[in-house]
Amino acid sequence: MDAIIRMRGISKSFGSLRANDSIDFELYPGETHALVGENGAGKTTLMRILYGQYKADSGTIEVDGKPVTYNVAGAMKLGIGMVHQNFMQIEKMSILENIIMASAPSRFGFIRYKETRGKVQEMLRRFGLEVSPDVPIGRLCVGERQKVEIIKALYLGARVLILDEPTAGLDPQGRDEILGQIERLNREHGLTILVVSHSMEDMARYVDRIMVMNDGVKMFDDTPKEVFRHYKELEAIGLAAPQITYVVQELRERGIPIDDAITTVEEAREAILALYNKRREKQ
Repeated sequence: MDAIIRMRGISKSFGSLRANDSIDFELYPGETHALVGENGAGKTTLMRILYGQYKADSGTIEVDGKPVTYNVAGAMKLGIGMVHQNFMQIEKMSILENIIMASAPSRFGFIRYKETRGKVQEMLRRFGLEVSPDVPIGRLCVGERQKVEIIKALYLGARVLILDEPTAGLDPQGRDEILGQIERLNREHGLTILVVSHSMEDMARYVDRIMVMNDGVKMFDDTPKEVFRHYKELEAIGLAAPQITYVVQELRERGIPIDDAITTVEEAREAILALYNKRREKQ
């Protein structure tokens, strides 16, 4: 399968600070890929280069196999959408007005208001937001406003969606709702998703691959199972593997032959039950 986006040798400096140092990165159609690192790791810079907010000092970007250079407007035309951590919303305006404003009506000449309102209302319903498109966006909670931002990107035709710290500021229920929504977007609509995060715990269950950055360089880029095998190296750069990783390692140190590639509680439960049943059969 060909990559939908391929970045090669991406470097970016701000004065004497080297934010990205010859980064190679691929994003494949229909995958959910996490970009993880502590503050200052370089992940935000790489994300902004991908979205056209920054221009790389060196390196190339290909979209659908073709070399491209673009700004934010160009990224949108290529189908690359982004949901910022700090929402790009005008609180006193309605949900519908925020989405219309983002659609840059000057490109189209006019907006079919009733048609647009109906489409937005249907998208709100599909995302589990039983609210009127006419509700001021400032009345929504953080999780609801996050969903509106995703709807906005999809309304603009995004086929690649960049999510910047989508679970920041959410309680556990809100976090699970957003991550579940991301999973459904990928599974049901085939959307290609890049999640930028510092939380390994959130990413373990929902992504196909994780790229770990530190001090502007790429450390790992692999499946969660393979990345979490390096939990000691992750700890050394301030990243904690999912809690279950440490539980599994403790069990292994106590002589219990459990797979060290387990990354979720569900996998651990199944593995422990399998070992228990196997031991019972031998008795």
